[in-house]
Amino acid sequence: MVRWVRAAVVAVALAGMIALSGVVLGQVFAGSLLLQLMAGAAVGSVGLSLACRRVPNWVVAPLSAVLMAGYAVLALRLAANQADITDPLATIVRDSVKNGIPRLLTAMIPVEPTPDTVVVPVIAAWLAGLAGAEIAVRAGRVLLGLVPVAGLYGGALYVVGPNADNAGTPTLIFAALGVIALAVSARPAQRADSTSEVTKAVRGRALAGAAAGLVAVLALIVAVGPLVGGRVGATPVDPRQYVEPPQVDSLDESPLNRISGWALTPKEPLLKVSRASASPGKRLRLRLAVLPDYDGVTWRVGATYRNAGRVLPAQPKLPDTQLTEVRQDVIIDGLTGRLLPVVPTPTGVQGARVAFDSSTGTMIRPEGLEAGLKYSVTSELQTPDLNLLPTADSPSGDAVARFLAVGAEVPEGIQRLADQLADGNGAAFDRATAIEEFLAEHYRKVADAPSGHAYPNLNFFLFGPREQGGQVGTTEQFAASFALLARLTGLPSRVVVGFDAPAAGGTVTAASALAWPEVLFDGLGWVAFDPLPKSKTPRPVEEDFTPKPSKPPTPPSEPPTPTATPSSSGPPALLAADERDGPSAVVVAGGASGSVLLLLVAAAGAVVLMRRSLRRRRLGEGSPDERITGAWSEFRDALRLAGQPVPRHLAASEAAAYAQKPRPPQKRLRKAVPEPAAGEDMPPLDELVAGINTVGFAPGAADDGQASRAGGQAIAYAEELRARRSWWRRLLWSVHPGPLRWR
Repeated sequence: MVRWVRAAVVAVALAGMIALSGVVLGQVFAGSLLLQLMAGAAVGSVGLSLACRRVPNWVVAPLSAVLMAGYAVLALRLAANQADITDPLATIVRDSVKNGIPRLLTAMIPVEPTPDTVVVPVIAAWLAGLAGAEIAVRAGRVLLGLVPVAGLYGGALYVVGPNADNAGTPTLIFAALGVIALAVSARPAQRADSTSEVTKAVRGRALAGAAAGLVAVLALIVAVGPLVGGRVGATPVDPRQYVEPPQVDSLDESPLNRISGWALTPKEPLLKVSRASASPGKRLRLRLAVLPDYDGVTWRVGATYRNAGRVLPAQPKLPDTQLTEVRQDVIIDGLTGRLLPVVPTPTGVQGARVAFDSSTGTMIRPEGLEAGLKYSVTSELQTPDLNLLPTADSPSGDAVARFLAVGAEVPEGIQRLADQLADGNGAAFDRATAIEEFLAEHYRKVADAPSGHAYPNLNFFLFGPREQGGQVGTTEQFAASFALLARLTGLPSRVVVGFDAPAAGGTVTAASALAWPEVLFDGLGWVAFDPLPKSKTPRPVEEDFTPKPSKPPTPPSEPPTPTATPSSSGPPALLAADERDGPSAVVVAGGASGSVLLLLVAAAGAVVLMRRSLRRRRLGEGSPDERITGAWSEFRDALRLAGQPVPRHLAASEAAAYAQKPRPPQKRLRKAVPEPAAGEDMPPLDELVAGINTVGFAPGAADDGQASRAGGQAIAYAEELRARRSWWRRLLWSVHPGPLRWR
């Protein structure tokens, strides 16, 4: 009877310790379903081993495995019912087992208890209970039986990481249950004759073992104690950083490029929306993506998506904004990609598995959109008090550096325009209004304007001659120009792509697609501006934009005053030589010429050595991403040395096609054999393009092999391009200092 009570106490302690693992892990889950499922797994696994103490081991293990499978299926069904997942049970089980670990580590916190996020904790809890009970209850090795349970608890702490409060209380209870299990399993000392030689020997060995154990514990405390003490206040490691979240392609990374395509097919149905539960007006804007990153070429989302459940993280509520809860159903029709249009800012979604970026509020469906997909979104629409804008400031510093960054080499005309618009407008709202009014009064919106928002595209949009297609664009150019000019005047800004949808519900066509800029203000958050034209007859840009005056020419210097020096037709150097003794002018001139020649040769040699060192650093040093970037620089430098620089607005694949395209040979003064065009049988660039795209859209995913192949193609292309030049052009190619200073 006593043995059975001891076994029961040990079993209860083990089940409680496993349930505490569910308490810790449940801190990052929404609701209490995970805790209930892990507690059930603990009771089932430990209780089975306790009830089958007299049954052979080879019977208990298979029986427990069968019960574990049945309990796991039951847990998946309960989680699916709570998450309103109606897929067949076989599909749920297969998908959960296949994707359980990555989805658990990429899920957004709080994690919704869905089948794929609970399957791993439930199975781990059952296995820990089975192993611990078999060792501690059946074999009587309690200390060894606590190891798998402690491993489960440590795994729960590791998965939670820095995403929840410290687990001090559960840890103390966990340790107390372990002490209780060890205490009740201790065996009482047996009586024996103290004078017996055997008893003395046993006691001696026991004392020696206790002393050795005490010494080992003290040594462990001395060795490990400082390390453990130093980690008490440290931030735990987040295992989510080692798992790659859902990725998107370039179409979804920069949907601003799609505006011009939608403008050409205005009647194309993209989606349908139901009547909004609440709306501040007749129309409601759906947000497709927020683009905060700009490098002079492309506005990008730059998001880190996390798998999310039906409840999304709440966004911070600003004090001077009006909150309106909006509920709406959306049905996808012709819209493609992964981005999901929603009313900003979403707080809950049903009907679709989504991934969410909390920093921008952009939401995707990792599996991609398909016609007929229906989902419901609940959003909190924040409307700022516009009466406070004239006195509101814009934040600055590292916290908003992302929204102030621009690419290198801003065109001089755009910079001058930004300076002119900021001149006399010290308040943040005044600068934003000046930019908005300037764009609205001087440019026209047309549907067939070419796509593009890189520096050359925006420069042509702002200053290009009207008779050649300049000063007209779609909402892409208006929004991108506003955001760029705002950043150049010190205003944190971003571009948003979305749709103008009827609040009463209906079909949203491609004509409703638009882009608009937003500016960040203290206390008010992001405020949208409308730089689109208000008049059909905009004023010419030249009327209000005064170019920077050119520097006046330097007046000619006064002629020298005549002196008594005898006139002579010879140069001053020769005249001075005649008046004093010394080497002749011919010797001086020859020595100077030789010195100049030596300096030129030394400079050329230095340039050659420096360029070779630059190539070695680019292709042989740093991470794979840095080496691929260096290979891309070698490729661009080669085309620039060949007189065919790559336009800045071209993407990687377009730049490769540009490099492979045949071009007419350069004209020469004398008739000679024409040089071969750049694109005739040139080495391939596919590995280089794939590498630079990997660096741009999946940083850190490239490996050494990919970097080596990219570098090899870049060198092969550059050498072939150089070999097709004439001998003197090849010589000039080798000593040209341009690559040392080009960006």
